[in-house]
Amino acid sequence: MRKARALASSKRAAVKKPAGRIDDISAQVQVRRHPGARRLTLRVSRTSRAIIVTIPVQCDLDEAGTFLNRHIDWVRERLDSLPDPVPFGDGVAMPLRGEPHKVVFTGDLQTRIVTVVAVDGHRPEIRVPGSRDTAPRRLRDWLFEEARKDLAARVSHHTRTLRLKSKKIAVRDQTSRWGSCSSTGVLSFSWRLILAPPHILDYVAAHEVAHLAEMNHGPHFWALVKKAYPEFQAAKTWLLVYGLDLHRYGSSDALAV
Repeated sequence: MRKARALASSKRAAVKKPAGRIDDISAQVQVRRHPGARRLTLRVSRTSRAIIVTIPVQCDLDEAGTFLNRHIDWVRERLDSLPDPVPFGDGVAMPLRGEPHKVVFTGDLQTRIVTVVAVDGHRPEIRVPGSRDTAPRRLRDWLFEEARKDLAARVSHHTRTLRLKSKKIAVRDQTSRWGSCSSTGVLSFSWRLILAPPHILDYVAAHEVAHLAEMNHGPHFWALVKKAYPEFQAAKTWLLVYGLDLHRYGSSDALAV
């Protein structure tokens, strides 16, 4: 939840170059040249499941490949420790506002409206109309809109509490942060907050609203967060412990995030 910053490409911005996949582990490999890198480094993204090799500017790609192969057992161990992805599909279980739901692709071509239906003795169902080709995208769009509505309500509440004003709210599929605040007052959030319990979304909204006054994480900033959302520490801990699990849902080829 760091504030958004414009990074000068000549100084800090990394250059990404996809290097393909390693077939036996089905993981995307990215090679990033970084002007500040002094040696080759390797990590596995916990949210994107991508293997990221960072190399100095003068290093060639063959050397990056050799470095990766030398540490392939380490990579496999890290990938195996990650929770399994859950693509949007008929019959899958997923949380909505912190409560387990079952996704049902109805196949109904007469409507475009996604509904949540209580089922006696079973999990509530998120019923998604349309063909099986269009239903995953329709579910994704619906979740984005639900997140946007909940976030708009909580941002409005917290801006009134702190006597601040936001420019607009953006909901995105971002994996590196739950929210951000630009210097122009635009608040951006991850759509996956709609999967978390409502008080978690509420905390992230309060956190980013506080950045409208303080673009840092100093004592005054945290005092504003506490004023808007007194139980913020418990919500921070929840995100640290359970936040990664929210990135399992809605995975696609890009996650192979």
